[in-house]
Amino acid sequence: MSDRPQTWHYGLVARWWAEFNRADPHELAFYQGVVARDGQPALDLGCGTGRLLVPLLKAGLEADGCDLSPDMLALCRNAAEREGLAPALYQQAFHELDLPRTYRTIYICDSFGIGGRREHDLEALRRCYHHLEPGGSLVFSHELPYEAVDQWPYWLPEKRKVLPEAWPVAGGRKRAANGDDIELAGRLVDLDPLEQLLTLQMRASLWREGRLVAQEEHTFQATLYFRNELLLMLAHVGFPEVAVRAGYSDAPATAQDTTVVFVARKAG
Repeated sequence: MSDRPQTWHYGLVARWWAEFNRADPHELAFYQGVVARDGQPALDLGCGTGRLLVPLLKAGLEADGCDLSPDMLALCRNAAEREGLAPALYQQAFHELDLPRTYRTIYICDSFGIGGRREHDLEALRRCYHHLEPGGSLVFSHELPYEAVDQWPYWLPEKRKVLPEAWPVAGGRKRAANGDDIELAGRLVDLDPLEQLLTLQMRASLWREGRLVAQEEHTFQATLYFRNELLLMLAHVGFPEVAVRAGYSDAPATAQDTTVVFVARKAG
């Protein structure tokens, strides 16, 4: 396994994110409320192309961004500049986080566990803790492993024999602002239930005037975490108070919820 986080957020995939991946209004309102309540400055860890960061800055909140991918950060900077904004952006892996200031709020949207190394994830939480001011909050959304119903069969040994999956005949194709078409197709490569490690691949294709002009393949690894594992990890790095919410709400998570939000507060 590579020592560097394995993600697909580069090249054409990054461009797809910038063109088509927009914040859900409910999701955006939740994080805006989190920053307004828990305090500024905030850090958008895994900010990507600025899907949440740019709207929050437009709303007058003080926030920095950090992401592993230089491609995503370049697109984020462009999006911010179009709005007359100039946020501080940092290119760092979560587990190498080393920024010049501390924050009242750090939030991570759908990105915790990306990279495929458990020790990296634990170190990422530790670094988040140290980058928070006393009384500050770490807030992150997380899809529980049983959310992906189509992957359930591959927890069984006999089903994993067919992996990797074949590439789909066609992926989702969308028209970009300049008239190019970008198509994404994904497949499951491996699911290791003992290590709780998921490996996926993404094939991105660029079509121009009906001709295929470029194609890229990227590998994505993610460690699968259940609720209690994350609670133990958060306690281990020093968070004395953690709540687990049902999605983007203030309601406690239940067995019916597959996306949850962890709210971990540093002692004041």
